[in-house]
Amino acid sequence: MDCPCRSGLPYENCCGPVIAGETVASTPEALMRSRFTAFTRNEMAHLRESMVEEHREEFHEDDIRRWNKETDWLDLEILEASENGDEGMVRFRATFRHKGGTQRLTERSSFVRREGRWYYLDGEHETETVRNESPKVGRNDPCPCGSGKKFKKCCAGR
Repeated sequence: MDCPCRSGLPYENCCGPVIAGETVASTPEALMRSRFTAFTRNEMAHLRESMVEEHREEFHEDDIRRWNKETDWLDLEILEASENGDEGMVRFRATFRHKGGTQRLTERSSFVRREGRWYYLDGEHETETVRNESPKVGRNDPCPCGSGKKFKKCCAGR
């Protein structure tokens, strides 16, 4: 299976060993990719442990898990990545579907290396709604899910 981070590598040769704790991410970009993959796989332990220790108290696993349950992660695009000594930056765009709407999250994430290991420090982001290009479904039209019911009696309320 290809890795969800879109590196083109199999999961077992990409983010899998990092998420499993078998190896450490060699660059800020590798850590960013593993964090994206952790979201796609609900690997909350990796998300928490890959944060700097002083920010872990801000990690509310139940809230993140609840939000993530309603989210389909679609794509990751690395826009820019750099390292300077023990500091790193990755600018990325993640596309996801949440509660029926497609969104893009563009973030500039900061990373630090401590004792040879990279950690996520923080990020500045903006979210934009992506317009769906498909035609709008009318309330009395057949539901696009294929149930045979009218849209208003099926998926319109979801």
